[in-house]
Parts: sequence; C-alpha cells; structure tokens
Amino acid sequence: MQELLARIEAVLRRSGAVPEKNSNRLEFDKLVIDMDSFELTVDGKKIPTPPKEMELLYHLASTPNRVYQRNKLLDEVWGFDYFGDTRTVDVHIKRLREKLEGVSDQWALKTVWGVGYKFEVV
Repeated sequence: MQELLARIEAVLRRSGAVPEKNSNRLEFDKLVIDMDSFELTVDGKKIPTPPKEMELLYHLASTPNRVYQRNKLLDEVWGFDYFGDTRTVDVHIKRLREKLEGVSDQWALKTVWGVGYKFEVV
C-alpha cells in the first residue's frame, strides 16, 4: 500500500499537480519568493533584496492573512538571541513595501494597528 501511494505521489509531483513538500518557493499574483535562490521576482523582474527582508516576506507570505506581532516576528525571523529594537521590523516592512507597492490588488503587506503585520491575500 505504501509503495502504491508513493508511486501516485511521484506521478502527481512530476505532472505539477501537487507542489513539492519541501519547496521553498511561494507564488502569488505577479510575485515569486524563492528562498532556495534568495530571489524576489516582482511583475517578472528580479528585485535585489537583502536576506532578512526575504526571510521576513517569506515568513509572512507562508501563512497569508495571519497577523504577527513585532516581537513574534523578531523571535521567528531574527532569532531569540537578537537584542535589537522591535522597530527593526518596521524598517524592513517599509523597505519591502517600497519594492512591492502597487504591483497587485490580490495581495498586500498590511499593518494591523496596535498588533503587528500580515501578508493579506484577497
């Protein structure tokens, strides 16, 4: 039975019907975040993006519409041993918005006032 399931999964994976389990690539309307090659593609153009901005965007986009507090983002993206200010997140979000603003009406980086940030998908 396990062999049959493995064969079916392999055929579906090769056909492109099922995304790979360990894929580090997210695609939205006019946005591709590829963590394997650390490339951000916006509207067909590769945008140079620092690693922490990529990690932050990937973290937010991997769970669309979930709100993250600044402290949670610092812990999960920068790590528990990071001693910087929570405004670091704000600066990175600002830079990402400059790169992504007005590209699509299907998704956006949103601020949830008094709480944190989310990658909103319509």
